[in-house]
Amino acid sequence: MTEVTGTVDFRVGKETYKTWYKVVGDPTSGIRPLITLHGGPGMSHVYMQSHAEIFTTYTIPIVFYDQLGTGKSTHITDKGADFWTPELFINELDNLLAYLGINDDFDLLGHSWGGMLAADYASAQQRPGLRRLIIANAAPSLKLWEQSMHHWLSKFPEEFGEMLRGHERDGTTSSEEYQRGMKEFYNKYTCQVIPWPAELDQSFADMDKNPTVYTTMFGTSEFNLTGSLISWDITDRLDRISCPTLVCNGHEEGAQDFVVEPFIEKIPKVKWVKFKKSHIPFYEDKEYYFKTIGTFLLSA
Repeated sequence: MTEVTGTVDFRVGKETYKTWYKVVGDPTSGIRPLITLHGGPGMSHVYMQSHAEIFTTYTIPIVFYDQLGTGKSTHITDKGADFWTPELFINELDNLLAYLGINDDFDLLGHSWGGMLAADYASAQQRPGLRRLIIANAAPSLKLWEQSMHHWLSKFPEEFGEMLRGHERDGTTSSEEYQRGMKEFYNKYTCQVIPWPAELDQSFADMDKNPTVYTTMFGTSEFNLTGSLISWDITDRLDRISCPTLVCNGHEEGAQDFVVEPFIEKIPKVKWVKFKKSHIPFYEDKEYYFKTIGTFLLSA
């Protein structure tokens, strides 16, 4: 398996940053490459590395990269909400596509926050080079996501939710009790493979190293969304997504059916597939997930 890693300069205003990337296979081979967008915001690409299986099975080249602020890309801690915007990450994606020479023919897969970003990217303006879009376990509105997460939190005893909210209110989220409680919640509604794969642990650890992106854009937690994206909502322009689109979600996760419903109702060329468990089907329902993705990417 051929892998190439590198960095590309990404200029924002007067500053130049570095976007780290890894390409599996040859994106100029004539087989349309798949670009992956990881979650967070602020996690690294590491937990999505199993998508290299798409190259192994279907010979489709795969591009991974760490979004600005995390992983092996430039870490930035001195910028506020006016810097950390969806437009920043859209521009970063366009910059990488142009650098790799694939901006006129590519597919795009975004997971979680990456799915939000992918949908924003595809609906913001027409992208002639974007052939197929996969929105995995994501929401078209952060308010819908917050509503969903509060629904799942209500399935726990009332004192459990009060404990989490109390630590968030008191600024003690680094406490062992809070961290243990969040892991219990995530084990049910984020990843039901226990223990978690090492790659997922690594991506969460990468986010913890520089929490600025998440806390600025989202807030303290999934239940306390006070960041700059609290009003982010693209439901009114989903009908602008012109390419064939696959929407995926799980039975027990933030992207519940009512959350993804606007994708299904408004995207003109859409297919919906639901997986068995929660938020990360490429761990929890791996065989069916990769078969579904490969079939969609190769379909006429």
